[in-house]
Amino acid sequence: HRRKKEKTQIPVLVYCLNMCMSGSATSCEECLLIHPSCAWCAQEDFGIGRTLPSRCDFSSNLVKRGCDTRYIESPKSSVSVLQNEVLSTKGSGWTHTNVVQIMPQKISLSLRPGDQTSFELQVRQVEDYPVDLYYLMDLSLSMKDDLDTIRNLGTKLAHEMGKITSNFRLGFGSFVDKNVSPFSYTAPKYQENPCNGYKLFPNCVPTFGFRHILSLTDKVDRFNEEVQKQMVSRNRDAPEGGFDAILQAAVCKEKIGWRKEAYHLLVFATDDVPHLALDGRLGGLVQPHDGQCHLNELNEYSASTQMDYPSLALLGEKLAENNIFLIFAVTKRLYVIYKNFTALIPGTTVEILDQDSKNVIQLIINAYNNIRSKVELSVWDHPEDLSLSFTATCQDGTPLPGLRKCADLKIGDTVSFNVSVEARSCPPRGTDQTFTIKPVGFKDRLEVTVDYQCDCRCTQRAQTNSSVCSSIGTYTCGTCHCEPGYLGARCECQEGEAGSMYLSACRETEGKQICSGRGECSCNQCLCYESEFGKIYGRFCECDDFSCARHKGILCSGHGECHCGECKCHAGYIGDNCNCSTETSSCVSDNGQMCSGRGHCVCGCQCTEPGAFGDTCEKCPTCPDACGTKRECIECRLFNSGRLADNQTCPRLCKDEIITVETLKTDEPGAVLCLYKTDNDCVMKFTYSEHASGLSILTALKEPECASGPDALMVLLAVVGSILLIGVVLLAVWKLVITIHDRREFTRFQNARSRARYEMASNPLYKHPVTTHSVETDFNMFGKSYNGGLL
Repeated sequence: HRRKKEKTQIPVLVYCLNMCMSGSATSCEECLLIHPSCAWCAQEDFGIGRTLPSRCDFSSNLVKRGCDTRYIESPKSSVSVLQNEVLSTKGSGWTHTNVVQIMPQKISLSLRPGDQTSFELQVRQVEDYPVDLYYLMDLSLSMKDDLDTIRNLGTKLAHEMGKITSNFRLGFGSFVDKNVSPFSYTAPKYQENPCNGYKLFPNCVPTFGFRHILSLTDKVDRFNEEVQKQMVSRNRDAPEGGFDAILQAAVCKEKIGWRKEAYHLLVFATDDVPHLALDGRLGGLVQPHDGQCHLNELNEYSASTQMDYPSLALLGEKLAENNIFLIFAVTKRLYVIYKNFTALIPGTTVEILDQDSKNVIQLIINAYNNIRSKVELSVWDHPEDLSLSFTATCQDGTPLPGLRKCADLKIGDTVSFNVSVEARSCPPRGTDQTFTIKPVGFKDRLEVTVDYQCDCRCTQRAQTNSSVCSSIGTYTCGTCHCEPGYLGARCECQEGEAGSMYLSACRETEGKQICSGRGECSCNQCLCYESEFGKIYGRFCECDDFSCARHKGILCSGHGECHCGECKCHAGYIGDNCNCSTETSSCVSDNGQMCSGRGHCVCGCQCTEPGAFGDTCEKCPTCPDACGTKRECIECRLFNSGRLADNQTCPRLCKDEIITVETLKTDEPGAVLCLYKTDNDCVMKFTYSEHASGLSILTALKEPECASGPDALMVLLAVVGSILLIGVVLLAVWKLVITIHDRREFTRFQNARSRARYEMASNPLYKHPVTTHSVETDFNMFGKSYNGGLL
């Protein structure tokens, strides 16, 4: 059903939207420029008797209209491989000098404007590839402790690099700053000893810009010997002249000793920011840097006090030109500054250097592994009229449109790239263009030669003053090009001849203006007026090349051609004004997702997740998954743990600045508090916020908060003490209750006793068991009784 539907739509597109015929092309070359599908019929008798004898049409239509295929001009784009050596598998240590890491090496493209063709190239990072490492060190006074640390660096570094390559060479250079005010101390007493009067370190060597000390060599003991001899110097301001030194180390290839068949690593160790272009004007140095080598016979930078500092653009150009990977080894406080430099200088990485450079060997190894884990293509001498688009196929085999790099690779992996090329216009006749595609930092490259299919074969058979053209014109490709003052299909009319019989042929439809009001009718055809805005053309002067939609004042956004009021976009662009790029590489976030999974890639990322923003919707503090995503970066960056804990993935996905603190403030505006439980049941807290400069900032505790384990003895003593204390308290309470109770009972008894009516002694009912008698009383009683006659 789907195929049937497509078949019914094709004739509609051909006859209703025939861009070839609507262009009113008057020559074969003009026809070819309209669209890649347009063809020209050079047959002499083509279209005789027809009302619209357009020779420019689709090839199939021209055949239907009677044009012999021999006369159809429709060149096609093609690709020819000129050199295609197979990829190498190993650098083969010291002997192999013809290592191939890109295939093919030379191709030729034949391009028709507007027609897109493609080719494929493969890249492989071979094993055991030679390495040249030049150690460029800041020898200002603040780096004294670092100099002491690296005095035996050569031996240790060679041992570690020997695990990666069997062919390693090491060199050394140093820098301070320009010896002019206000960058350095220039008073006479400081010329020999800039540290004169400085109590902390009273002796140092004179200030210098850049000094090449040791050319690249495999004798690492020489490195140690030269470093042992070095002494620090002193400059006046905080920034250093490091960019002067980087440029000289890059362009002075013979003196430094860079080999063609080797990876070139330039390690730049410093603890401060660099001077940039235009800073030199503060010292009266107005001459821009010329990008040339200026080392004198003493191997010192002789133009230090003559030219300004180099620009970032010049620095990036020279590093790429000489295939040098630059490694910024800087202290933690400078990480963000140099990280921004890496976005402007291709093939550059940044690593955090300890205050005394103790971790410099591991830093170099990590940076080297990071460099070897990715392949990124760069284009040199890109012609302006060519449009290139890339599709990367990395290790998982999935095509990634719009990408020209692959990451997370292992040494020996092979990746491929599909490159689509389109010519947007035609250069002057006889012009051949060339450009180069090369992986960043590789000496290998693909050389591409381009020739343009802009001319028709029939043009080569042109006849001047041909009888077909009334002997007053040139017959070429089936049409007549008349001499000035003559018109008509066969140059049969002169300008100025006009009549009513011709006027109707100059109107598009009845009632419309003659020649659309933008031309004059002469000899049955319109002569269009000239315009200061552009070209007016068409059979009825109905078209022009300046009435199309604009974007920011630029016609068709500069990415298309205005054709009869409509923008014809170049390859890779869409929209009414061609302002939207179809390339999706700008929409791919660092984690490989399109728009970070929070939006759609339509003319750039359109964020659909509430709260998401950024070029790839990567910023979203309020998104539900924000804390979870940032947690993985906290784990791998601070504790080297978690899912991302490896040398390649963590630096690639976790580029936010991380600040560690002892106490976390949660009341900062716009900051989102995140916390999670670690494997040992501790709680890690951090905040996520977006800085005004656009940087994402994570503020985390230095260590997770952990509850301390209980002391068994203290717990035992506390339990026993608690039991004793409770027992004593209970006894005291019991005693208090008993005492109160007894007192109450005694008081009650006393009250009852006092209220009694009788005492026991006066109770008439009571008869005491003891009777007391007096002898005298008893005798008297006895006597009376006797006298009375009882006796």
